[in-house]
Amino acid sequence: MASITYPAPLRAGGRIEVPAPSMGVPAHLLERLQAAVDALTTFGFDVRLRPHAVTGGLTPAPAAARAEDLHAAFEGADVVLPPWGGELAIELVAGIDWNVLAEARPWFVGWSDISTLLLPLTTRTGLATLHGANLMDEPYELPTEFARWTDVAGLPPNSTFEQYSAPRRRSRPWGAWADEPLDRDRAYDAPTRWRSLDGTDDVGVRGRLIGGCLETVSLLAGTPYGDVPAFARKYAPEGTIVYLEAAESNAITVLRMLTSLRLAGWFDDANGILIGRTDGAASPELSQEDAVRHALGDLDVPVLLDFDTGHQPPQMPLVNGALAEVRLNGADSSIVQHLVP
Repeated sequence: MASITYPAPLRAGGRIEVPAPSMGVPAHLLERLQAAVDALTTFGFDVRLRPHAVTGGLTPAPAAARAEDLHAAFEGADVVLPPWGGELAIELVAGIDWNVLAEARPWFVGWSDISTLLLPLTTRTGLATLHGANLMDEPYELPTEFARWTDVAGLPPNSTFEQYSAPRRRSRPWGAWADEPLDRDRAYDAPTRWRSLDGTDDVGVRGRLIGGCLETVSLLAGTPYGDVPAFARKYAPEGTIVYLEAAESNAITVLRMLTSLRLAGWFDDANGILIGRTDGAASPELSQEDAVRHALGDLDVPVLLDFDTGHQPPQMPLVNGALAEVRLNGADSSIVQHLVP
């Protein structure tokens, strides 16, 4: 049995490299990108934009060039933080030397299509990665119940931190950064209450966190880059907690993807499953909740819905590989993450 390893804590003056392994930022949004850089610079971090980060288009360069740049970004970085997600990070997975990235040991931080790279780095090497922020999400406000990714990355190994479901959404819409200015007075009154698929109000689960964006990580199932069962056998004797969020897929597509993950054994070692909120469409025959119930409802593990992860705000940072305890007690919900081997 192998152990999870954690990057060194991020400190003031730490170097944040910004490659674009998926999609770069087009010219009309470069001012917004600079505002994001400035926001992190005010924290005292040394933010370095790599050339692909400021190149627009579906991808900023061929896959081999993006993979090479990602390797270069890992050299000497304290954090690797892409500007945002995109569509084609999957083109890189076969061309990356995952052990070289793991030996460099920076925090790799991101979400959406960046999940396509976070997940195999953790499952293949045991290096913890951090799901929950991209550079273009800066500056943003989070509920006081959540931690900032910079705070989590600053924790030493063997640390513990706790987060709670938020009573109010106090962050801007994730994705609004693309075309809208940040409105710090905008509030979201809908509660972010987690709930169990079977209606149980008292739930507690413990296991190693692993997961990401459903549309992207599900494409890795059945490949060496999405072998969650092997991760469980090697790194998670406690069992896993699998977290997933659909960016925009309709209910039928969600059902198909969840079923594919089930066939690939992703839930065989799961002690619990966390499903994030989504704006994906229902169909006349199938709601988003029905899709989860059809795919996972007969598993003998708790399944929590409306968890605070993904493309619907707010989103809390989750550490792939961390030992987590998730509790649901009516409206009182929390997740504790232990950065332990």
